Amino acid sequence: MAVYRAATRVLFRLDAEAAHERTLRTLRTAAPLLRMRRAPAAPVSVFGIEFPNPVGLAAGMDKNGVALRAWPALGFGFVEVGTVTLHAQPGNPRPRLFRLPATGAIVNRMGFNNAGAAALAERLRRLGRLPYPLGISLGKSKVTPLAEAVDDYVGSLRILGPYGDYFAVNVSSPNTPGLRSLQDRAFLGDLLGALREHTDRPLLVKVAPDLTDPALAELLEVAAEHRVDGIIATNTTVSRAGVVASESALATSQEGGLSGPPVHDRVIQVVKLITSQSSIPVIGVGGVDSPAAARRLVDAGASLVQLYTGLVYQGPALVRACVRELGGVR
Repeated sequence: MAVYRAATRVLFRLDAEAAHERTLRTLRTAAPLLRMRRAPAAPVSVFGIEFPNPVGLAAGMDKNGVALRAWPALGFGFVEVGTVTLHAQPGNPRPRLFRLPATGAIVNRMGFNNAGAAALAERLRRLGRLPYPLGISLGKSKVTPLAEAVDDYVGSLRILGPYGDYFAVNVSSPNTPGLRSLQDRAFLGDLLGALREHTDRPLLVKVAPDLTDPALAELLEVAAEHRVDGIIATNTTVSRAGVVASESALATSQEGGLSGPPVHDRVIQVVKLITSQSSIPVIGVGGVDSPAAARRLVDAGASLVQLYTGLVYQGPALVRACVRELGGVR
């Protein structure tokens, strides 16, 4: 932990996105040395997949899969890459990633910046089989009109189909115009129906914390109709509630999704609602900055947990601590 704190003193002097990119480059370079260190074992089976442990890396950290050989050494039992789009895209203008260290939170408006589905598929082909389950988060290309969104998602799935152990349908990012409208019954039903025709791998839907409870219940009905295998709860929030006063001005002045501890209580509510109304397994993500937070998600009904923002502030020790809390190390 002391080593990580020293590293953050250097990294936090950099722009947040520059620090993110430097971290990925370092992990990619160090991967051959890290491969001898295995993820801690606390096996769990969810939606037909055997996970080495229940703690995963959330989408957004390694969008293009550049450090996939390194993540197990940090303790992760699975990794979700993306969000990837059919067409390569630069995302929104910089700066677009903002730290709120007193809150332990991040605001981002990245806008699905990624190299595209074909580039990710080629990287995964070269890497070969990974020693852990890989999730692939699929999103809509910004250049694609909403009326053509289904074809856009299906196009990505066709390219990446051989490489994902599960596929997450991201219809809940606040940073792509109109995307959250795809959570509505008609849009989502058409999208899930088309995707289900093109894969027999587990299909998950990532939901927004800002959905009302009735809207979430309706989404669950659509998910059940289309045999969705899991729900990821939740994406980032457009709310700024829970940000400490000293960082409120920065948080409210920047558009984008807020992640970290401020969203955690709502995530707990969403997980409880889903598991009380459905038998669909849930991956809980949002505000996991301690083993106790991971435990709260599991106690609420989550089968797996993911983290990202907590990793930024707490470092790799958090991952193994969460695994110990949730299942012990064998």
